[in-house]
Amino acid sequence: MILRNLTWLDVDAANREAVVLIPTGSCEQHGPHLPLFTDSVLATAAAEAVEKRLPGKVLLTPTLWLGASGHHLAMAGTLSGSFPAYIGAVQSVVESLLPHGFHRFYVLNGHGGNTEPNGMALREMKAKYPSATFGHSGYFSFIGPEIENIMTGPLKEIRHACEAEASLMLHIAPELVRVDKLRDDGLKSTPPVKGVIHHFDEMTEQGSMGYATLATAEKGKQLFELAVEGCVKEIEAIADGYVLVGL
Repeated sequence: MILRNLTWLDVDAANREAVVLIPTGSCEQHGPHLPLFTDSVLATAAAEAVEKRLPGKVLLTPTLWLGASGHHLAMAGTLSGSFPAYIGAVQSVVESLLPHGFHRFYVLNGHGGNTEPNGMALREMKAKYPSATFGHSGYFSFIGPEIENIMTGPLKEIRHACEAEASLMLHIAPELVRVDKLRDDGLKSTPPVKGVIHHFDEMTEQGSMGYATLATAEKGKQLFELAVEGCVKEIEAIADGYVLVGL
């Protein structure tokens, strides 16, 4: 069920055990080779693929595209919501549907900067509505160890406008990729440090992080199919019901 295509009467008659799937993305710089809307394009594509496989078990909302992207604002075109504004948007979607009987909500994220705010938003919702179900994850987190055999560069995870993300865009929306501008980018600290917060203009030369020159559409197809398959299993388990058992 795709919310934007329904009437209010359609929604009123919908299955209340369905999982409300809320994609979240961004409109932020992705280096010289990927469009500003990359995260939103990919999160939307993943969420739509999940809904297509679980049409009666998912109520798909429009993508929340204004992400928490303050760490990209030094580069022109980036649009960012404040943390309170972003968290408020996620919670507003939930609180618009809760009074109508929907009680299972899952945020499928496409932008790393949204991860912590998504967690905060849903933890607050769980405290306020303890009988409801809330979950969130990035679509990419469902790929699993198979990524080791797909990525040919030294980074075996998604970063930013990197081998993985550029490959996904070459699969999903190749017309938006500036293939002639694919480049490797990213700065490393010497000596290594962990836990320090940096903005992207501090740790990249042109805004990307990773080995985008290694991107291919075939890699993107494999990554996308693994992500969707894993997400379908997650959402289906929530929709059908699961139990917590002892160790």
